[in-house]
Amino acid sequence: MAELLSFQLLIAFFALTALEIVLGVDNLVFIAILTNRLPAEDRPLARRLGLGMAAFGRIALLLAASWVMTLKSISLFQMAQWHITVHDAILIAGGMFLLAKGTWEIHQILEGEEHHAESGSTQRLSLSSAIGQILMLDLVFSIDSVLTAVGMIEPAKFTSPPIPFTTVPWPAMAVMSAAVLSAVAVMVWFIGPVSGFIERHPTVKMLALSFLLLIGMILVADGLGQHIPRGYVYFAMGFSVFVEMLNLKLRGRGRKSAGH
Repeated sequence: MAELLSFQLLIAFFALTALEIVLGVDNLVFIAILTNRLPAEDRPLARRLGLGMAAFGRIALLLAASWVMTLKSISLFQMAQWHITVHDAILIAGGMFLLAKGTWEIHQILEGEEHHAESGSTQRLSLSSAIGQILMLDLVFSIDSVLTAVGMIEPAKFTSPPIPFTTVPWPAMAVMSAAVLSAVAVMVWFIGPVSGFIERHPTVKMLALSFLLLIGMILVADGLGQHIPRGYVYFAMGFSVFVEMLNLKLRGRGRKSAGH
């Protein structure tokens, strides 16, 4: 109990929660864009299920933290300077999926809707298809989330006994689980407003889809051993959002002036 109530662990909890929220932005944007293509009555359920699966998957992987860590050492392919592990393969697959999904969604916005209007047909995403796609991306994001949590909390340093059938000490598991659940709770709070905002502003939706392409490229690069510092990426994304907010404000003023 003394380990759980230490000041250092409390600081680590807040730092990990903040980091999990930042890392969860990718997942949040993907779920928001995907569920906006569902019928309105299915969207809340899909969002809750998507974020619920993310929380469940991350906690389950935290219990198997030692196994998750081995994914970086299990080799699948090695030739000259190329060394692909199971972890790398998961990142590459997830990145390729995001690249394909982002490209397809952009095509739908630019040409697909006009094509369907001309042909008199409409395309609707089914709830099961949306959940399946969210589950696939949850796996990729959850593995990175668990690796981040283990790296920050360092369960091996704890002297308390591990949880039965795992190698994770219970104070470390308590802090990591609380941080993950807190981050997911924040995402649950924001998923509705974020989805609505993206749906109301087509340029914001296009910007969000471009972020998915960027994240997909980063995942593929990481899987191929070319690490791109996340700080640069999130700064670029934040700056792009700032510029878009200025554009929205300017367009809003223009509409008010035209109305007068």
